[in-house]
Amino acid sequence: MLFGFFGRVSSAPQMRDALDASSQRVKGIAQRVSGATLQEQSGFALPDGTTAPGEAVNLEAEMTALADEQLRYEATAKLLEKTYARMRLSVRER
Repeated sequence: MLFGFFGRVSSAPQMRDALDASSQRVKGIAQRVSGATLQEQSGFALPDGTTAPGEAVNLEAEMTALADEQLRYEATAKLLEKTYARMRLSVRER
């Protein structure tokens, strides 16, 4: 009963969905970066950015995207934490 109520009066469900989407984006970035290793050598293919034949990964752009996504995730997590704190406070006051 309360779960449906909170979904109507707060943005907690949307923030949880945003955290899930952010996690999926981080997984995608991690897969592209991990695919940037050289086929027969260890390390990253920094000079030309090649991964598998025909595929190229810009590691600098991927790492920038990862840092951006991390900041978004942390900000959303803080907002969700504050939303839950306000919910707990409002329930206690009743």
